Amino acid sequence: MAKTFSGTIHPIDLSKPQHADAVLALLDEYARDPMGDGRPLPDHVRQNLIPRLSHIDTFRGLLADIDGKFVGMAVCYLGFSTFKAKPLINIHDLCVSPEVRGQGVGTALLEAVDNLARQYGCTCVTLEVRADNRARNLYLRHGFDPGNPKTNAMSFWKKSLED
Repeated sequence: MAKTFSGTIHPIDLSKPQHADAVLALLDEYARDPMGDGRPLPDHVRQNLIPRLSHIDTFRGLLADIDGKFVGMAVCYLGFSTFKAKPLINIHDLCVSPEVRGQGVGTALLEAVDNLARQYGCTCVTLEVRADNRARNLYLRHGFDPGNPKTNAMSFWKKSLED
């Protein structure tokens, strides 16, 4: 059974150096994980992520901290549902440091995303998840619906524009 989160969730403010540093550190940790790329963030990402992300108007991010240490993050973007004519929030990345997994950090971040979505009048929260991602059970417990695989399950497709 997962423990109750005993920390704080903060909106990410990229103008704060400690938030910018936490975003890079947590994303690097996630990139090194098998669910990421299994490798550290490339230098060009480390140099460009914060300045470029700072200019994305739809970016909404959250950081989880326990005792002053950032241990989890949700990187989200506001979108729009044409079928509902309402905004939505997409969770692009959800990461929790390995040393605190099972302590309720992921659940607390998902609850905070839900609250953020309600503040914006969103119709839903969306995410994409790999079939082998251990977080699938967390998402199911939190109420995400993978859909019927024969009729309405979604797949995340990608076309690279880089070599």
